[in-house]
Amino acid sequence: MWDFDIGRTLGILARTWPFILLRLVVYFGITMGYILATGAGAGVGYGVGHIVADPDGPLTFAFWGGILGFGAISLLLYWLREYILYMIKAGHIAAMVLLIDGRDLPEGQGQIAYARNIVTERFAEANALFVLDQLVKGVIRAITGLIGGVAAFLPIPGLQGIVGFINSVIRMSLTYVDEIILGYNIRAESDTPFDTARQGVVLYAQNGATMVRNAVWLSVFMWLIAIVIFFFMLAPAAAVLYAMPGQLAGWSFVLAIVFAWALKAALLEPFAIAALMAVYFRTIETQTPNAEWDRKLSDASKHFRELKAKAAAQFRPAGSSGPAEEPRPA
Repeated sequence: MWDFDIGRTLGILARTWPFILLRLVVYFGITMGYILATGAGAGVGYGVGHIVADPDGPLTFAFWGGILGFGAISLLLYWLREYILYMIKAGHIAAMVLLIDGRDLPEGQGQIAYARNIVTERFAEANALFVLDQLVKGVIRAITGLIGGVAAFLPIPGLQGIVGFINSVIRMSLTYVDEIILGYNIRAESDTPFDTARQGVVLYAQNGATMVRNAVWLSVFMWLIAIVIFFFMLAPAAAVLYAMPGQLAGWSFVLAIVFAWALKAALLEPFAIAALMAVYFRTIETQTPNAEWDRKLSDASKHFRELKAKAAAQFRPAGSSGPAEEPRPA
């Protein structure tokens, strides 16, 4: 069924509790930002609505004010995504990599600074990590297509009608490939992160059936738990909106989703990443990147070709204007 150890993964999360606490603070801070921005927008809209002659004006303007507030905070988070990746996610991944390998990690709040130092040694600037992350994300669709989706490991006659749906689930389950490759990069202590990421992506693709099978199981578990969390969050979300002006009960549904997303990002995502990294590291332990998979990915994905170009550029001698040296062979 699956190859990850639930008990060991929970132990890793427990030992990285400072990062879990940090994630809870950040993601629930984001949730409060949504609540305040939505409430402020609705309040302003409700006040403006009294100016118009239409008796439904306050409710209508409150609704659209809430939408504008919600959109404004979403736009802010879009611009902060690079910082969140660099300062929170990458550090937590570095800490989990050390524990997966059985290495020492400082206890308490000191592990946050320790793990961040590991990240900054690999990526001096947040932008470099973000560019690498986006390139790996871009290769994911090609990996899904090349391994043949569910048809690669579920060749059961008569199921063609639901293959498309199951492949959609598989694509969703590949959400954490970029985090796994980042963990591989940190584990390798690479000074050429783009080339190491290229090798990591090839290794993931050539073990696609194993990785996807585990990712699908984790994805199913996570979304079932997230749905349960969502229903539990409906009550507090409705209570918050009860104090807002106008009849905005419909927003309780939206805020419950935001609450559930915050818990998923703070608790469930690191569990999935730790579990999949452990499977990935164990699976590739004695393997080297396969040249045929390198070629397939090059043919199928422009993002992989760009990743290879950046990898080649890392081997260009300093101050040279000539062609880059070839990266290490797969």
